[in-house]
Amino acid sequence: MPNIDVVKFTTEGKRVTSTSADASADVIYTVPANHSAIIKFLHLSNGTNSTKKAYVQFYHQDDTTYHYLANGLSMDGHSVFDLVAGNDLSLHAGDKIVAFIETGMTLDIVISVQEYYDPNR
Repeated sequence: MPNIDVVKFTTEGKRVTSTSADASADVIYTVPANHSAIIKFLHLSNGTNSTKKAYVQFYHQDDTTYHYLANGLSMDGHSVFDLVAGNDLSLHAGDKIVAFIETGMTLDIVISVQEYYDPNR
């Protein structure tokens, strides 16, 4: 069980350049060994002038599969989108958030998580 009395707050930012899914996508965040994490903020920003599509996936370490959180999210030029929008997403050791883009897009992603030590993971 995670130790919820001790929390580490982490924020990561990444410019996405990959145009391929799954293991070829850009890794935005990976939960460290022996930890669980709660995503509190997952912000996408389209820096291009035109509408482009963004893709965000969750990699589940337990069954080594990728699941879409955003599958072809159409984003207007110079727009932003908050993917978790006030909700939480729980992850465990080895789980990842990855992303890829439609060719020609400039996508920046910022993620903020709360990490908890979880010796059983």
